[in-house]
Amino acid sequence: MHSPQPNPEARSSDDWPSELYRILKAADVRQMSYVPDAGHSQLIRMFSADRDVTTNVLTTEEEGIAIAAGAWLGGQRSVLLMQSSGVGNCINMLSLSAIGRFPLLMLVTMRGEWAEFNPWQVPMSRATQPSLEAIGLKVMRAETPEDLVETVESAASLAYESDQQIAVLIGQRLIGKKKW
Repeated sequence: MHSPQPNPEARSSDDWPSELYRILKAADVRQMSYVPDAGHSQLIRMFSADRDVTTNVLTTEEEGIAIAAGAWLGGQRSVLLMQSSGVGNCINMLSLSAIGRFPLLMLVTMRGEWAEFNPWQVPMSRATQPSLEAIGLKVMRAETPEDLVETVESAASLAYESDQQIAVLIGQRLIGKKKW
């Protein structure tokens, strides 16, 4: 298995989902699990169209932690896509990756921050990073497309080469105001 290599020529701040797809493919990600989310929609479509990647639509986010463990035990790398509101659903299950010390890479789109219209998203938004850190995950955060690309490259390397549990928080301003 190999590490993702930076490719500065290919970077475009307008097309960060394609850049994340490239990075994750270069990291040999073979499974992607997700609960449908508008912030991840382009990345979900790209992985779903890739015949070399198994995509798993989840009914609840914690299922993705178990799938990631199974993928690793079966010799494959995985990524879990979710929204910040789903982090609260995962806290107990995250002990599996922490105690088992298997690689975990989560990409978390944030809600309840910038230009949020739904007040129910705000409490979990405030609790997302502290909750993940309390259970033992390393949390990285990106607010710009350029930072996101570099952060995901670093996170993939840490997760897959150092057997770390990493959550990358994608700021709500980066994904844009949710329209209802």
